[in-house]
Amino acid sequence: MSNEVVHNGQPLLEVTSASQGMFGASGSGDTSGFGGLATVVPVPAPSERPYGSYFDVLADELIAALPDFDSSWDKAIEKVVVDHDELTLHVRPSELVAIAKTLRDEPGLRFELCLGVRGVHYPEYKDRELHAVYHFRSLTHNRRIRLEVSVPDANPHIPSIMSVYPTNDWHEREAYDFFGIIFDGHPHLIRIMMPDDWQGHPQRKDYPLGGVPVEYKGATIPPPDVRRSYS
Repeated sequence: MSNEVVHNGQPLLEVTSASQGMFGASGSGDTSGFGGLATVVPVPAPSERPYGSYFDVLADELIAALPDFDSSWDKAIEKVVVDHDELTLHVRPSELVAIAKTLRDEPGLRFELCLGVRGVHYPEYKDRELHAVYHFRSLTHNRRIRLEVSVPDANPHIPSIMSVYPTNDWHEREAYDFFGIIFDGHPHLIRIMMPDDWQGHPQRKDYPLGGVPVEYKGATIPPPDVRRSYS
């Protein structure tokens, strides 16, 4: 299977993984027809100028301002994606704090509000398995922008932006708790939902199904991943 979805000669999506059948099952004797189901996991392909809407103006403001924050567009930005009328800048981890400071402090940008960070796990996306996604809002200019940072499973470190947006405190702890992303520089990076001694990160795609035995009226019921197997 090609790793791109193409329309009129232009790539629209990059396919990170593909699977056959329902729930990854194979050899089950399924006669429902779902055995022939082909599923792909795509991510939007890079966009080219002009981006449309206010996105070009925003990009130009960022290009002009970044040198004042010891960075540059080519140094900081891996790719630009415009999808569903939203602008996403894919940022190199080392430049995340500089980008955040520029978005907050530059008068032509003035993104006063960061709505937090969400984790995403693409197990088949080699060397980019873990993604941290940040949503920003400018109340001054009525604009939105999204930053996305990708790191490998083997080195899941991203700089904390708590020094720039203090309200990211609990959001970074949640992304650490559920996805295992380590936010360097966070003053108190501990779990926020799961117990401190919990093993693993529950929202990762490789987290075991079930895994916790259930006790009911004195009987112990094995967890689902032990009771049955789909492959």
